[in-house]
Amino acid sequence: MSPRRELHRTPSKGWRRDAACQGHDPELFFPIGTDAPAMRQTEQAKAVCFGCPVIDACRAWALDTHQDHGVWGGTSEAERRAYHRRRAARGVGQ
Repeated sequence: MSPRRELHRTPSKGWRRDAACQGHDPELFFPIGTDAPAMRQTEQAKAVCFGCPVIDACRAWALDTHQDHGVWGGTSEAERRAYHRRRAARGVGQ
């Protein structure tokens, strides 16, 4: 997501029915730890996301609802935390 793009509202949850992750093992999207196998799993989950027609809605929902775990909208937990830190540093949303 472009750092300049700001989210103004949480999208409807209807996007989930069209998500590319449907039919995949949900555990793929919730790697445990930061070791090499977990990082590979994160990249595998992101690969599913990057082919998803609703990736933007998924990412927006995860950011707006502060999802702390898992891969959502092609972003890892660490990437979403960094996004929120950057927003806070700029005073966005306060």
